[in-house]
Amino acid sequence: QVQLVESGGESVQTGGSLRLSCVASRFVLVMGWFRQDPGKEREFVGAISGRENDGNYADSVKGRFTISRDGAKNTVYLQMNNLKPEDTAIYYCAATDRVFWSSNRADWTYWGQGTQVAVSS
Repeated sequence: QVQLVESGGESVQTGGSLRLSCVASRFVLVMGWFRQDPGKEREFVGAISGRENDGNYADSVKGRFTISRDGAKNTVYLQMNNLKPEDTAIYYCAATDRVFWSSNRADWTYWGQGTQVAVSS
């Protein structure tokens, strides 16, 4: 079992930046972020696998969002820059015991409670 706790969600204006954090109860090789707007499907944002800071991203956030990790703290970060109103959502940290990342929600086993990000125009 893995417990995930997110933090860092806030209300910001368009063009602003936020950094979300996710602390895991133990080290997990593959971790990721999803987001969900009410009435919509939960969508993949990005993932990181291995101990290197080498992230993989959805096209909608590529070039603006960066995932990194601090292995010593079992923490994964999501740095979000140049935020847009369409980035407004609840952001969920996810983890899986698989050895490869996946953009498919069904491939992720563990989920945090979510943190709200609101971007106003």
